[in-house]
Amino acid sequence: MSLLVIIIILALIFDYINGFHDAANSIATIVSTKVLTPFQAVIWAAFFNFVAYFIFSDHAVANTIGKTVYSDYITLGVILAGLLAAIFWNLLTWWFGIPSSSSHTLIGGFAGAALTHAALGKGFNSVFDVIEVKKITQIVMFIFLAPIIGMLISMFITAVTMIQRFWLKIGIILVMAFLTFHLFDYFEQNKMKEAVKKYYKLDKLPKTDPTYDELASMGDKITPLIKSYDQLGAAKMVSMIKQDIDPSVNEEKLSSAISKADNSIIIYGILVIILIFLMAYIYSEKIATPNAYKISKMFKKLQLLSSAAFSIGHGGNDAQKVMGIIAAAYVAAQPDKYPDVGVALKELAWVPIACYTAIGIGTMSGGWKIVKTMGTKITKVTALEGVCAETSGAYTLFMTEQMGIPVSTTHTITGSIIGVGAIKRLSAVRWGITVNLLWAWILTIPVSAVVAALIYSLVKLFGID
Repeated sequence: MSLLVIIIILALIFDYINGFHDAANSIATIVSTKVLTPFQAVIWAAFFNFVAYFIFSDHAVANTIGKTVYSDYITLGVILAGLLAAIFWNLLTWWFGIPSSSSHTLIGGFAGAALTHAALGKGFNSVFDVIEVKKITQIVMFIFLAPIIGMLISMFITAVTMIQRFWLKIGIILVMAFLTFHLFDYFEQNKMKEAVKKYYKLDKLPKTDPTYDELASMGDKITPLIKSYDQLGAAKMVSMIKQDIDPSVNEEKLSSAISKADNSIIIYGILVIILIFLMAYIYSEKIATPNAYKISKMFKKLQLLSSAAFSIGHGGNDAQKVMGIIAAAYVAAQPDKYPDVGVALKELAWVPIACYTAIGIGTMSGGWKIVKTMGTKITKVTALEGVCAETSGAYTLFMTEQMGIPVSTTHTITGSIIGVGAIKRLSAVRWGITVNLLWAWILTIPVSAVVAALIYSLVKLFGID
């Protein structure tokens, strides 16, 4: 039990370091454009890091992190070594002012320690026996996809913002709002279908099980009701399932599982942000007399909104990664009580609060070396470009969180900043700095894995396993 307590403390320390290491992601552009002072900016970002606790309730990212290694190979020693490796790499990259990914160092450390545990213990036939390769592959893919998506979205937002024909600009924004609503509604329905599968344990039952077809049939019958969720609500929907499909259903349990997939607060939050942007454009271009000073002042005010949205995405994405690790530690320490990460996260209500608090306090501490890299070295950012970059980064984080993919907020905002610089002219981006950052991103997972392997070998000598 004492080792479990040590791991929890180290996990929260890592979360704190993650906060000040990644503070630059949330505040670099708003500081470089002088909208807020550095002190005001970190307070602003930290507050919205914690606000994310009230928005992201499904813990999809936490579940993904906790399940990157198969439970047979998760021990407290593995988690300890992974955390120590992640803390080491985060502090090293912070010292040199390199905006590397806290997410990927944690994943690399976890996987490297697990593989070493397997090699030194009962052995394994292939890496597929130890780590969930499909999840790891997906995470590695988004090392490259997250910045590219952030870059493309920021270029699109910047291009739309600079359109001179007012009603064309408004029309494009309204179309994007419509598409966004349906995209996030699609994510919601997929997550509800997954919740139903987990309730009936279809994700664990082999297809040869005699009850599989019957349970799968119930799931198929529930799917049309999921499409009507917004009109029915969880309670009425589950009541209809009990009446027409499965009389033995546990209404409270299934209703709770489905409700966690409800992302209405995110959808309507994004639509409110879009509405505020529309009102700002209408006021500045149709009501007030537009001039360069007024437009600049308007975008500085909008940057408060865009940086808040990005900080919410940062908190919702990064705090969940540590939640997944703490939950995995409980699974390793008390497997009878907590059979999997999902159960642990549901039972341990204090874990999300602790993780969101730790990352918020870390953000308040600031990471000034990385702020300089993000805010000035990649490209010079104006208030307009800061709004476009932060809005793009926030949108990307909200989208990937709904997909349950742990992405790097560092990679995402870097790609977004490159996008707003590149749309002015390619030479506006300092590509030499960008290439150096890319190398740091590529090396993070393998270096963290190697460091974790060495640390695990060391702690095993002291009888920790």
